[in-house]
Formats: sequence, C-alpha cells, structure tokens
Amino acid sequence: SGLIPLAGLLCFGSIFIELYYVLTSLWNYKFYHVYGFLLGVYGILTIVVGMTSIIVVYFCLNAENYLWHWTAFGSGASTAGYVFLYGIYYFLFKTQMNGFLQTSFYFGYMSLISITMGILCGTLGYAAANNFVRAIFQNVKVD
Repeated sequence: SGLIPLAGLLCFGSIFIELYYVLTSLWNYKFYHVYGFLLGVYGILTIVVGMTSIIVVYFCLNAENYLWHWTAFGSGASTAGYVFLYGIYYFLFKTQMNGFLQTSFYFGYMSLISITMGILCGTLGYAAANNFVRAIFQNVKVD
C-alpha cells in the first residue's frame, strides 16, 4: 500500500528531535540525562504508531482488501527506514568519523538500532490494528 511510507514519516516526525539528542549522547560522548522526557516521547511514539496503523488498515479494509496483517506491521516498521536515513544524515553532517573501522562500527550499530526500532514499531502497529479489527468485526451480525 502507498500509505505505508507516509505512516512511517508521521511516526518519525514524532521522535526525530529527541533522536538527535540520543544519537549525540551515543556518538559524540555527551551525557544524556532527560530520561523522563525520553519516556514521554516513547509514549507519544506508541500512540502515533498505533493510530497511523489503524488508519492504514482502515483504508485497506475500506478498499475490500482483507490481507491487512503485513500492512499493519509495515506501517509501523517503516519508521525504521527513516531512522536509518536520519542516521546517514547524522553521520555525514554531525560526526567527525572517518575511516573504514569507524564507518563500519557506526553503520553496524545504526543498522541494529533501526532493525530493533522497526520490529518494535511494527509489533506495536500490528497489535493496535489487530485490536481495532477485532473490535469492528465482533459487532457484525450475520443474518
């Protein structure tokens, strides 16, 4: 579905400012000490991923496409692509890393962070969409 990348962009938009501070503390050896705010941003991310996945699945079901499972997972998991693209931007313009070892170390860890973020957001999106589909179809009466 064409809405999957747009759902990921909305989810990424809710975290990209905090992502800058997390990456700065991780790669530029700065201290990160606002964990309460990070928890709040995680809560916002959870809500946004759930809502965007529900909207994408609703449009999918409205088009009479009942194969919504991977669409729900993909709409949440597409956030990881934007996180990795932001990691490339951060590497090129915000760090002073050069050489094969530093580059492979950075992109190896950013790949793991992005994959983990994709699995997390995809699972959250699927769970929200699954609850939504169960809620709307449990009230359907077959006569």
